Amino acid sequence: MRLDAHFCLQQGRFSLEAAIQLEMQGVVALFGPSGSGKSTFLRCLAGLERTSSGHCRLGETLWQESSTGCFLPPHARSVAVVFQDGRLFSHQKVADNLLYGWHRTPAERRIIGQAEVVELLRLAPLLERWPHHLSGGERQRVALGRALLSSPDLLLLDEPLVSLDQPEKHRILEDLRQLQRHHALPMLYVSHDLDDIIPLARQLAWMNEGRIQALGPLAEMLTRLDLPLAHAPDAAAVIDAVVSGWDARFHLAHFSFGPGLHLAMPAAQPPLGEAVRIRVQARDVSLVLDPPGRTSILNLFPARVLEVVEENAAQVMVKVVVGETPLLARVTQKSRHLLDLHSGLPLFVQIKGVALLQ
Repeated sequence: MRLDAHFCLQQGRFSLEAAIQLEMQGVVALFGPSGSGKSTFLRCLAGLERTSSGHCRLGETLWQESSTGCFLPPHARSVAVVFQDGRLFSHQKVADNLLYGWHRTPAERRIIGQAEVVELLRLAPLLERWPHHLSGGERQRVALGRALLSSPDLLLLDEPLVSLDQPEKHRILEDLRQLQRHHALPMLYVSHDLDDIIPLARQLAWMNEGRIQALGPLAEMLTRLDLPLAHAPDAAAVIDAVVSGWDARFHLAHFSFGPGLHLAMPAAQPPLGEAVRIRVQARDVSLVLDPPGRTSILNLFPARVLEVVEENAAQVMVKVVVGETPLLARVTQKSRHLLDLHSGLPLFVQIKGVALLQ
């Protein structure tokens, strides 16, 4: 389903002039610093903010066209929003909060059932409780369930994990992954925290100063050296792989991410063939011109330098490609000089540590 939107809005000193055109498949992350306009753009999509000019179309349905005066109100758009604070109805128990969207959706449009939502989000123990008796994570799970039961064409998530502790974040991220596996509901996920979106997103839109400045597949966007993402202290690349083997003797899982490319790491035994996403931080990648001898580092791959960009007087960021997978390596200026790092140079990368995300 294609989303085509362009909004112009002036609010005091803040100016929004943002456009996006893409196929909404899986999770699209709208990422950028606080105050860049992400939440405002999401509110415009939902019809909660009326812009001075612009247009918005999802699939064949026109939601807004300023030139003709067309503007569908929020309740007429097949969209659901989960906010930072859940915004549950305080006068209703959890069960009634969940049914709000269900009752407003015609039977022929319902794509997910009540029992399935309750099971997916582990809501059965909460159904008779009032919102003020819920933890932050429980409120967000109920808000997500209420949104799903309205059977939207597009789910908008406005930093839904920002106020939660790490265990709650991980649980809800897993809920969202399960939702994608079973229903493939298109989602636009707003965040300023890469840890929230790297496990989920297929595409990433970089937003700053009221504009969407770049858009592309997640792996490409994280390693673009012309964007701030690749120069953050925790800059990282992602590898989409499948479980290809298990070494029972040493308790190592093997992950394939291309012909002849297998990455090994300690892990609980995963199911063979399972799709996983692996995060590789730039600080955990080292570069060598020749294959080393005996070494404790298990993951060594032939690679080629794509680009070298100076970060400061002491360091550079190097973008390399292994097979078809881009990776980042942060090295010293001295290492750049000693290895004569330049575009096109064949070498080897050693990956010292990885994080398995799903």
